[in-house]
Amino acid sequence: MSEHHTHANGESHHHPEPLSRAAIRTKAIESLLIEKGLLSTDVVDRVVSAYENDIGPMIGARIVARAWVDPAFKERLLKDATAAVEEMGFHGNHLIVVENTSQVHNVVCCTLCSCYPWAVLGLPPSWYKSFEYRSRIVIEPRVVLQEFGVQVPESVEIRVWDSSAEVRYLVLPQRPKGTEHLSEDELVKLVTRDSMIGTDVPRAPATVA
Repeated sequence: MSEHHTHANGESHHHPEPLSRAAIRTKAIESLLIEKGLLSTDVVDRVVSAYENDIGPMIGARIVARAWVDPAFKERLLKDATAAVEEMGFHGNHLIVVENTSQVHNVVCCTLCSCYPWAVLGLPPSWYKSFEYRSRIVIEPRVVLQEFGVQVPESVEIRVWDSSAEVRYLVLPQRPKGTEHLSEDELVKLVTRDSMIGTDVPRAPATVA
């Protein structure tokens, strides 16, 4: 996903996202450290990537894997996610977990800004904050999911959940077939960050090293 948006009349415009005061200060500090030779852009990119794709999402992946192996925990998670997550020692935003089934596929966005369950998913991906994603996922979710490589059959309902400052959503993806023999620790490795947003599905066991 990019921040490049094409209008119905064929004109294409770029919609830059205004930076917050905190983001401006962060970029200024980063630029100063790089200029002084105390930091490199490669190091910054590696740290950001780690928090986006590894460290942060591992908490959410652990929650999903626990729900897959523990029906009682799953029931509590769907009823009161905030309390269930606290059982595992994780604390954060008021959280609601929505479950993907053979009849329903859920996907999360934040149409007004970029509210996101940082406490369980780490840093949000750049596309999640883009104007294009925030606007299009509500209007044409099936098309947008196809662009992410997720083919949702016409017979499956797509539900779009709009996060806010008061509540954040996390998708409980379907457990991949053929994983009945896997432990909770092994299942964690199958859960991707994007599958907990709804723009991906968990990895198949054969694709995990």
